[in-house]
Amino acid sequence: MDLVNRQKLVKPYMLSVITAGVVVFTISLLNLSVYELGLQYILLMVITCSIGPRVIINFFRFKSCVSISDVFIFLTMFLFGGDAAIVLGTLETAYSSLRISKKAITIAFNAASMTISTSATLWALRLTFGDVAEIGRSEYSSKMIIATCAMAFSQYIINSGLIAIAGALRANKPIFTTWREHYIWTSISYFAGASAASIIAKMIGVVGFYAFIAVMPIVAIVYFTYLTYLKNVEASATQAEQAEQHLAQMLESEERFRSAFDHAPIGMALVGHDGRWLQVNRSLCEILGYTEDEFLGMNFQAITCPDDLGDFLTHVNEVLEGKTATHQMEKRYFHKLGHEVWVLTGISLIRDSQSRSQHIIFQIQDITNRKRAEEQLVHEALHDALTGLPNRAYFMDQLQISLEEVKNSKDHLFAVLFLDLDRFKLINDSIGHMIGDQLLIGIAHRLRKCLRPGDKVARLGGDEFTILLDGIRDASEAIEVADRIQKQVSHPFNLGGYETFTTASIGIALSNIGYERPEDLLRDADTAMYQAKSLGKARYVIFDQGMHAHAMNLLQLETDLRRAIDRKEFFIHYQPIVSLETGKLSGFEALVRWQHPERGLIPPENFIAVAEETGFIVPIGQWVLREACRQMRTWQDRISPDLSLSMSVNLSGKQFAHTNLIDQIVNILEVTGLDPRRLKLEITESVVMENIEVATRMLEQLRALGVELSIDDFGTGYSSLSYLHRLPIDTLKIDRSFVSRISENNENREIVRTILMLAQNLGMGVVAEGVETREQLESLQELKCDRGQGYLFSRPVNALDAERLILSFDEWQPAIFCADERPEKDVFPGLASTYPM
Repeated sequence: MDLVNRQKLVKPYMLSVITAGVVVFTISLLNLSVYELGLQYILLMVITCSIGPRVIINFFRFKSCVSISDVFIFLTMFLFGGDAAIVLGTLETAYSSLRISKKAITIAFNAASMTISTSATLWALRLTFGDVAEIGRSEYSSKMIIATCAMAFSQYIINSGLIAIAGALRANKPIFTTWREHYIWTSISYFAGASAASIIAKMIGVVGFYAFIAVMPIVAIVYFTYLTYLKNVEASATQAEQAEQHLAQMLESEERFRSAFDHAPIGMALVGHDGRWLQVNRSLCEILGYTEDEFLGMNFQAITCPDDLGDFLTHVNEVLEGKTATHQMEKRYFHKLGHEVWVLTGISLIRDSQSRSQHIIFQIQDITNRKRAEEQLVHEALHDALTGLPNRAYFMDQLQISLEEVKNSKDHLFAVLFLDLDRFKLINDSIGHMIGDQLLIGIAHRLRKCLRPGDKVARLGGDEFTILLDGIRDASEAIEVADRIQKQVSHPFNLGGYETFTTASIGIALSNIGYERPEDLLRDADTAMYQAKSLGKARYVIFDQGMHAHAMNLLQLETDLRRAIDRKEFFIHYQPIVSLETGKLSGFEALVRWQHPERGLIPPENFIAVAEETGFIVPIGQWVLREACRQMRTWQDRISPDLSLSMSVNLSGKQFAHTNLIDQIVNILEVTGLDPRRLKLEITESVVMENIEVATRMLEQLRALGVELSIDDFGTGYSSLSYLHRLPIDTLKIDRSFVSRISENNENREIVRTILMLAQNLGMGVVAEGVETREQLESLQELKCDRGQGYLFSRPVNALDAERLILSFDEWQPAIFCADERPEKDVFPGLASTYPM
């Protein structure tokens, strides 16, 4: 049975016992005649209830005792019979329980248990020995002894059993286990009480009941006198034992202290109020180099470092005055040989056992090696290993201090200079890293020479240095230092037999903008430095707040772009280009896409411009060109070597202006094995017009490779019309802005017609971009446009789906050109709806 179910049985069990007890008590009370019992019974009842529970006799070495009330209950059974004993036992138990519990059910249960056990004992004796009162009045015999034992045993078993059952149910334990743990020793009290009752019954038979009552006060006096004597004897013995133990403990403690003091692995000393050494151990002599006699001839003040003495004396006085129990601090002593020894000193107060005077005890640990290691670690953590200059962590701490000074004094002004060497990467790559390291060391030396006393210079890493100019009057002082630095840095370095030149770009940030964090100030100085580089290097720029928003976006996207190729975040979608005359697939345009790990798919218009501005468009464009050529070659290998499709790839302005563009394209074509005639390079009209002469030469070189050339977004500007016939261009691509409005009015239609006629007269092909509706397609077909691309044919798709288009093009392309089948939406809806533009 589980705990909850057993606990539910406690109350029903107690109530059943109480009910049985009430029945037995009522029967006994009805059978009892107080008038027949007389004054003796009433007097015995009063003594039992008032004095009995308060008089307890303990058994030596046993977990039990005898209450006088137990004796009187057994005595009542001998003198007045069972019913009188039942009534007396019930009333006495109820009264005794009332003293230890206020719960009515507990009081009633205890009284009922006594009632039932006394009644059961009475009937056991009656059945075995006859009338109990007759036994009590008979001569002292073996029958009376046996009856007495039976009385005690029966009362003990039944009473303790009833109570043990309740305890076992409440504690969720077996009944026998509960009885054995808590009630087995109580048997002694029952037997002792019954024996005492039988003896008193015989004594009353000799001297009479009232004579026995008269003797009770004397017995009580003797009893309490005995108790007092026992307490005094016990107290005296305890005190003597405690004193003896205390003395032994003191002697043992003193011996332990002396042994611990002398043989402690750390320095220990007893010191007087005036600081004199009273006693020192061997370890302290070894730590500081003095002999014991030399110590005893001086005080601790004489060998303490003056810088530490004031604080140490303050803490010593606090211990002496009781303001603090102990204190521990790091301080320095002078060794006998003169050098400093770092120690961890603990201070506490002790009292001499004889003189009662107070002494100070020092516990001294040598921590010199640890302090030196810490200092070395701190230095290494805050300094650059190569140049010996402070590092970023140190510089940021100093910058924080300067910012706090600005908060305390609004007139305080300082500046941060962020310096970056302009040609350091070239020097590293051409001459070697060892020369580069020597150059950095030389730069650090020259920077120190350029600064005022109190200025701080640090190396952040690589070829980046920062300078803190604290306490300047205005920006002119920072500019003066920047000029001085640039002059010093620009002087040639003779390193390893090489005469090396470099310059520095410097960004300056002033504290008067209202910075809260040192990171922000350093960031703005860095931004100004990049601005100096973009303006031509070898110069300084002072930061203004207008740079911040632009720099934040530029730097974040630049950082992400730098990682994108390495992390394979770029991918290519291919948009079909279709012949508008035959409906056949003529090629694809490769369109780069960026799947950012946090921001998702980033549209090209959101990152291409940034890539152009930062110059990162060059490696991106190179990757796109290589991947597109590789993919076209893969399709030829997998589908047909005679696959006559072209791959169009956009060239950015920076990529077009790159000096080794031709070499890159040649290398890509060789590596991928793609026929140059299958590659079509697209250049925007604005890029061509930036420098028409240079652009013409570059286009001629590209054309010489065998690749085709297109002018992208043609028509958005008209400046190239006069030069168009001079350019080696194969195709014009009409901008989508014209195609989207070709059906709106006759003016837009005529613009497209003019471009088409111009291209036909110059022998160029035309591709219309952004063909999305049936009306646009029909208009372009009427105007005899060669090719088109747009959502009507397919959205840009991945390489796998592009291959599906190549293989299945003949199956779906007639739907575009067949007059009987005119789909309302995309011809290839599965692709058009799946892949974003």
